[in-house]
Amino acid sequence: MELTVIIPVYNEINTIEEILKRVRNTGLADEIIIVDDDSQDGTRAFLKELDGQEPFRVILHEKNQGKGAAVVTGINHASKDLILIQDADLEYDPRDYEKILQPIQEGIADVVYGSRFLGAPRRSTMFWHMIANKLLTLLTNILYNNILTDMETGYKVFRRQVVEGITIHAKRFDFEPEFTAKILKRKVRVFEVPITFNPRDYDEGKKIKIQDAFQAVWTLIKYRFVD
Repeated sequence: MELTVIIPVYNEINTIEEILKRVRNTGLADEIIIVDDDSQDGTRAFLKELDGQEPFRVILHEKNQGKGAAVVTGINHASKDLILIQDADLEYDPRDYEKILQPIQEGIADVVYGSRFLGAPRRSTMFWHMIANKLLTLLTNILYNNILTDMETGYKVFRRQVVEGITIHAKRFDFEPEFTAKILKRKVRVFEVPITFNPRDYDEGKKIKIQDAFQAVWTLIKYRFVD
């Protein structure tokens, strides 16, 4: 099975070159789709120079729409059997690709979540952000009768056929709860594996805000009852 890696990007000039190097060095990405969401810090110019160099494909949004919109654009352009979502910062380590791909390659999963809360090494920081993540995951499990440990993880890999016929409306960080809600309602096989995590602080460029947590709650409740 061949792999498409989707990288949504917005104002990541300090990390974009390094994350692309790390993804390519895994030797596992057959296609790397970078979707720039109208960056204003030089990222866009860097990506324009990269476009067309295998295995990279660069797609430019003409206006800022949000991470979710960038991910959906990437999914719509993906051509390989498997799709993996990779943030453009350095919070998630591509060296974890092998273990998050393994359950699908072994035929025991259709979707794999890389969990930050299953005991792998991680940087110790941002207590309240962790609490918000755990509460949102708990709400997910209550509403959808599941036992996830990390619904909000940015590391998700899935068979392309899993999302065929699913419409994702999310534009911002509500992508995670909407995607999760819709795959859980489809009863696909979901596995979690532990991943390393090196979170950055807000002064380092972290973008998710407290209002996104409230949006996630509404998204989880809404899609429990509607498609």
